Amino acid sequence: MEDKIQHSAECSTPEMGRGCSFCNCTSECSATPHEGCYKLHSSDWLEQFPNNLPDDIVEVRFKNTRRSFYRNVNNLPLKRGDIVAVEASPGHDIGIVSLTGDMVARQMFRIGFTPMGGEFKKIYRKAKPYDIEKWQEAIALEHDTMIRSRRIAADMGLNMKIGDVEYQGDKIKAIFYYIADERVDFRELIKVFAEQFRIRVEMKQIGARQEAGLIGGLGVCGRELCCSNYISTFQSITTSAARVQDLSLNPQKLAGQCGKLKCCLNYETAAYMDAQSRIPKVHNPLEFEDGLAYLMKTDILREIMYFSYDKSSLANLYPLYAEDVWDIIKMNRRGEKPESLKVDDVPAAPEFVTAVGDDAINRFDEARKRKKKKKKPAQKQGPKAEGRPEGGQQAEAAEARRNEGQRDGGAQREGGERRGGNKGGRNNRGRRNNDRPKKDTPKQ
Repeated sequence: MEDKIQHSAECSTPEMGRGCSFCNCTSECSATPHEGCYKLHSSDWLEQFPNNLPDDIVEVRFKNTRRSFYRNVNNLPLKRGDIVAVEASPGHDIGIVSLTGDMVARQMFRIGFTPMGGEFKKIYRKAKPYDIEKWQEAIALEHDTMIRSRRIAADMGLNMKIGDVEYQGDKIKAIFYYIADERVDFRELIKVFAEQFRIRVEMKQIGARQEAGLIGGLGVCGRELCCSNYISTFQSITTSAARVQDLSLNPQKLAGQCGKLKCCLNYETAAYMDAQSRIPKVHNPLEFEDGLAYLMKTDILREIMYFSYDKSSLANLYPLYAEDVWDIIKMNRRGEKPESLKVDDVPAAPEFVTAVGDDAINRFDEARKRKKKKKKPAQKQGPKAEGRPEGGQQAEAAEARRNEGQRDGGAQREGGERRGGNKGGRNNRGRRNNDRPKKDTPKQ
């Protein structure tokens, strides 16, 4: 009977750049992919359906957001999550299969992929334990190489930032991702890198958005950054998208973690532009029989415009649908004036609904009155109370205490009057002395 393998905690910890974990508990190194632990995650919703297109093209992902398409020339039985050795220049690289079947053609069409020279690179084989072990050694060198390369670039006085380093699976080549605002002559830098690290060097320039996608993180919405989740092609974003949505032009709120305008500004721009096409542009106040109405604000998505008779106050606002505003503008052009701005058909305001469902918004308006619990008097037991009912005993005890309290209060009042006399007592004398005005002249 075979002994069970005791796995360490590192065996289940995924390497976040590539979305897989390595196990060295046996003589042969192995790797296990983890779904959801890598960037640009895609779901194959056509996986259970038969393939209608040639399935010899598969998508292979590498570190962070880098992925490409390869041809399965050896007809290997590949599935999602297989670790394969693919063609590279020079040598070979190690990646993980991310898509197969008909979804590959859809993905290529979505991102506009075209192979270099019209030919796809090849998939050599499934990764062997020796390939995985060498791949793991290459991954362990990436962080130290990035730190050393940053120091070398700073010592040479180059205005650039090394954002990330990715080693090839066979450890003979590395890609250095850098960010620079201007053109950089890094020919001498490549020679220094090749001499220091003993590898082939490839320099690839990326922008601020690509860097945010490589690093990853969470946005202000609480979700994963779109650039590291699914966006592979970045469109230009301008402040006109914020103006269309009637947003405040505050750079701190409109900028993302990359320092550029947020990509999500373009998501609802088309819906806002469609709604604004049905809303009239009001340059002059509307004319009514009871005065002029000025436009104060507009709810674009609900297509409601708010007017007021006082253009300097937002106190009394009257909502009008955009289609009604069109009719009033046409009437004013004909010289006609509606009766009043106060219409009967007022758009209903949305009701307040709590997220929890059991809390009221005015629960703190009135202080809660706490009722004090009255202590029950102790029942006196004696030979005279044996035959009486319980309620009668309590009533007699309460009346006895009330009489005693009245006698004690009367005695205290009489004693106070005798001590005070006709002059009002010691306390009154002190109060009258304090009320007298003090003399300003000093004593001689």
